[in-house]
Amino acid sequence: MESRPLRHFVAVAEELNFTRAAERLGISSPPLSRTIRGLETELGVALFERSTHHVALTPAGAVLLAEARGALDALDAAGRRARRAAEPGLVLAVKPDGDAGLLETVLEKYATEPEAVPVTVRLCGWGDHARLLRTGEADAALIADPFDRAGLDTEPVSAEPRVAVLPAAHPLAARDQIALADLELPGVEPSRPDGLRRFLDGVVRRHGVRDLPHLLKLVELGEVVTLLPGSVAARYPRPGVAYRPVPDAPPAVLVIAWPRRSRSMAVAALVRVAASIAG
Repeated sequence: MESRPLRHFVAVAEELNFTRAAERLGISSPPLSRTIRGLETELGVALFERSTHHVALTPAGAVLLAEARGALDALDAAGRRARRAAEPGLVLAVKPDGDAGLLETVLEKYATEPEAVPVTVRLCGWGDHARLLRTGEADAALIADPFDRAGLDTEPVSAEPRVAVLPAAHPLAARDQIALADLELPGVEPSRPDGLRRFLDGVVRRHGVRDLPHLLKLVELGEVVTLLPGSVAARYPRPGVAYRPVPDAPPAVLVIAWPRRSRSMAVAALVRVAASIAG
């Protein structure tokens, strides 16, 4: 199966309209229709239910759409990785303020390694690291755990206690430390770091959080109560924000991640250095 018919199929499946799909692909409708018919013949199944005014995916078409997207993404990523391999250096994805204050240490130690190459740090948004690794736009990433590890390998870099981040006038701010249950964060439990991740993802989506200073301003204004790594308290003191220990909260774990199929000695050296910090 070739990639061109798959790309044409995905366009029709997403538009559910042959005319719009043809415009999106920059071709006319008749050759697009012939390509889809040829793909159906090759597979021996109908991919679309067609009528004069209606186009819908068949069950077989729905399955192929999910598989085709993954296959085309992998193909595009392979091309990017091949181009990246021909370029000097590697790209390390990091969220601003998401390195537990360790980025400079990692880069300084890595520069002393025999396999070291120049490193470009790519600053990325919340949750972008894994996507950049899978698409071949980054060679490694420092990521807060947990996250979707599909297709990736990881090594721990650091683990630190979390702190509650509250408005200074919040009633709980008067305590020396806080129990996780007292924060009443939806879905967050001591044994469920994935629940904390979903909670934080929800805060980012609802409030359009761009970076850590933006999040802290929301806390200061009384719009958000959250949990963050303890190192944030030392690096971002604010008069309107109170940081309090939460002993039973899941720890903040930072890992270094890289594509499972990577064979780069330079990336291996970077991982080795980052893991040595954990040791």
